[in-house]
Amino acid sequence: MKIRFVGDSCCEFPEDFAEKYECVSVPLTIEVGEDVIIDDESFDQKDFLDKVAAYPKCPRSSCPSPEAYMRAYEGDYDALFVTTLSAELSGSYNSALLGKKLYEEEHGERNIYVFNSCTASGGEMQVLMKAAEYAEAGFSFEEIIEKTEKFINNELNTYFVLESLETLRKNGRLSRLKTLAATALNIKPVCAGDKGTIVQLALARGMKNALSKMIEISLEKVKNTEERILFINHCNCRKRAEEVLSTYIQKAKFAKTYILDTAGISSLYAGDGGIIVTL
Repeated sequence: MKIRFVGDSCCEFPEDFAEKYECVSVPLTIEVGEDVIIDDESFDQKDFLDKVAAYPKCPRSSCPSPEAYMRAYEGDYDALFVTTLSAELSGSYNSALLGKKLYEEEHGERNIYVFNSCTASGGEMQVLMKAAEYAEAGFSFEEIIEKTEKFINNELNTYFVLESLETLRKNGRLSRLKTLAATALNIKPVCAGDKGTIVQLALARGMKNALSKMIEISLEKVKNTEERILFINHCNCRKRAEEVLSTYIQKAKFAKTYILDTAGISSLYAGDGGIIVTL
């Protein structure tokens, strides 16, 4: 089966996956004052973080247009598997669906399926990797969809600890979060994805304690780690991500592990120093 894997730009593709498969990233855009930043290969994280730090208001993001997704669906493929940010957090999913509808109105029906990842960043990549795994195993298009949807709904877990939740809060992404951290006391919340929305699981004093609590909670939830891929996506804090990975592998075995720096959208919402874990 000749397959193309499509993700919005919150999905950071590891090099080994991008080298093995046909992959396309559909960029979101970010507005920092008068600056409009395209979240593609031209994204400069340092410059972006400097602009955000100097900007007194909250940056905004915009999802890709249906036309951008339509372009990603072009080409001679037996199947296209698409993943997007959680539909509860972004319009990217609906845009990808509309792009599919418009494409098929012009070109006829084809095997395109859009997954609502119900998460972001490394979680989106987990979805595409699972679809690729099932494709490699010889399952049909319909079976790949069924099995991957079951993975999203029953197995995929996302956790994160950020230096600040302000960008998420100001952009309306914390509708289910009742308690916000007291920044004056350096209290950090441990957060997780829950059916596409964000929930708070615990509070800890300081980043180090919060990350330890996150690791503890995640390993209590996920028992079969030896069958899982661990993604640690970080925003400008490689050393911190490596310390998190070191703690994980002291406590559990994984099928594979990745540390990836965040691209534009993940950098916007994770913020400088943020850590996102999916397993």
